[in-house]
Amino acid sequence: MSLWRPQFEDALKMLAQISAAMDERGYTPPVLVGGGAVELYTQGMVNTGDFDLVATQQEVLEAIMAQHGFVRPKGAGISLRGWIHPDLKLGFEVVGSRLLDGLADYDHLQIVEISDNGAVAVISIEDLIADRMGQYSSGSADEMLGQAKAMFTLSKELDRDYMDRRIREETAQEYGVQDLEDEA
Repeated sequence: MSLWRPQFEDALKMLAQISAAMDERGYTPPVLVGGGAVELYTQGMVNTGDFDLVATQQEVLEAIMAQHGFVRPKGAGISLRGWIHPDLKLGFEVVGSRLLDGLADYDHLQIVEISDNGAVAVISIEDLIADRMGQYSSGSADEMLGQAKAMFTLSKELDRDYMDRRIREETAQEYGVQDLEDEA
């Protein structure tokens, strides 16, 4: 039995195939960030509507996505940033070329094996918690504190020093790991 809802698992499998195709061509595969990473780490406690990706070679990624059946939605009022696949219920969107604007350490990435489909690179949970704390700290996304707390509570092995530094960077020194411990 899967940890994730079927449409999320289907999207993970597709991302693993795309990542393998990029790797086979000698390119760095994309990194799953944002809500998709939160859903993965919380084992479905938090659901997402799309997969946000960081890709150093966006043009190559998008060409491979097109080869796998993805299309850009068209029409009035449609955002041209994302891609959809006719068989998936989640869209894919490239949100940047540098992981958290270059603040995240690529050495902390997690590689998640997705059954027989390959693997997916995922932002580290420490960086994801820090990102959520930064959004919460901005005052524009109160729900992000709940996501950060959920991931913190569910995680057993965290690099607490790295995470504390990253939270402080993302929140202009306003918050740190202690705030998650007090809240958890």
